[in-house]
Amino acid sequence: MASKLPKNAMGLKEFLLRQEVLKLYRDIFRTLRKVPDKRTRDELKDWAIADFKNNKHHTDETVIKSMLHYGRKSLKDLQRSLALSES
Repeated sequence: MASKLPKNAMGLKEFLLRQEVLKLYRDIFRTLRKVPDKRTRDELKDWAIADFKNNKHHTDETVIKSMLHYGRKSLKDLQRSLALSES
């Protein structure tokens, strides 16, 4: 019996990895809302959008996980910088 799924359907690993990428994207933009300077905030938003667009072609799980790790680290650094500027 043939599968009813389309041939280009994601597997579970790809789906979960995609969810992680989307979560990071949302977390970055939630954090960027806290940047007080509008010009800086806009530049960071443009940079984040361009970075995600430039890397969306990757399909290798190891490469994606590596980029996620780097993205999370960068996000934590930004959050720390914002916390320090608030205090």
